[in-house]
Amino acid sequence: MTRATPRVVALMAAYNEERFIAGCLEHLLQQNVDVYLIDNCSSDQTAAIARRYMAHGLIGIETVPREGIYSWRPILERKEQLANALDADWFMNVDPDEIRLPPRACQSLAQAFAEADGEGCNAVNFQEFTFIPTREAPDHDHQDFQKTMRWYYPFLPSPVPNQVKAWKRQPGPVEFAWSGGHQVRFEGLRIFPQWFPMRHYFYLSVPHAIRKYVGRRYDPAEVEAGWHKLRARVRPEMIKLPAEAELRPYLSDGELDPSNPRVRHYLFDAVWAAQQEEG
Repeated sequence: MTRATPRVVALMAAYNEERFIAGCLEHLLQQNVDVYLIDNCSSDQTAAIARRYMAHGLIGIETVPREGIYSWRPILERKEQLANALDADWFMNVDPDEIRLPPRACQSLAQAFAEADGEGCNAVNFQEFTFIPTREAPDHDHQDFQKTMRWYYPFLPSPVPNQVKAWKRQPGPVEFAWSGGHQVRFEGLRIFPQWFPMRHYFYLSVPHAIRKYVGRRYDPAEVEAGWHKLRARVRPEMIKLPAEAELRPYLSDGELDPSNPRVRHYLFDAVWAAQQEEG
C-alpha cells in the first residue's frame, strides 16, 4: 500500500566526490528523501563523509570494485537490483553533483512525487540547469561553491525527455542501464507533464574538470558502445571557460530559465569540433 507521504529513496553512486557528497546528502534529506550510496572505491574522503549520515537518512553504503577503470554499466545494473529490493514508494537515480528540486518551493520532493502519483503518473523527468565556472570567476573548488558559482545554462540535448530519473515502485523489474542511466523504462510508463528542475554542478574549476574527466580511464567496451563518447576524448587544452555574458545569472530556483537550451555542454565544444574536423 502506498503511504500518504511516499517514502522516496535516492540511488546514488560516487567516486571521489568529497567536494559534493555532504551538500547533496543534506539537500536530499531536507527533501524527505532517503539515500542508498554505492561507493566505487573512492580514494578520497567520500565514504567517510557519507558515513556521518548513517541513521540520519542514509540507509546503506556498499562498495563496487573499480579495478582501475570507470565501468558505469555494472553500477547501473546494481541500482536496478536495488530498485527491486529496497522498501520505497518512489526511487530516484541521483549523482552527487546534482541538486534535484521540486517544481514549487512550497513542497518537498516527496510531496511533489505524491502529486505526480495523484495525477496517475509513475515517472518524472528533470530539466537540467548546468552550473560552471567562468573566465571572470574561474575557481569554485571549495565547500561554498553553491554560493559562489552562480552562472548557468539550460541543457537539453534532445526535444524528448532525457532525464527520466524518478519513478514509482513497479511490480516488476525496471531498466535504466540501457540508456546510461538517463531514462528509466518499464511497462506502462507515464511521465508527469511538469518537468522538475535540477541544478548540475558540472565542474568547479579547470583543474577540477581535468581530474574529473581527463584523468579518468573509461571502460573500453562502453566507449566502443557509444557511451562517454565526448568525455573520453577531453584533453586539458580543450577546456575553455565561457564569459559570464554567455551564461545566465542564478537568482533563485524559481527563476531558473529553461528557454533556448544548449544541446551540447560547453566542456565538450572543442571535442565535438575536433571530431568534425576528423570526419
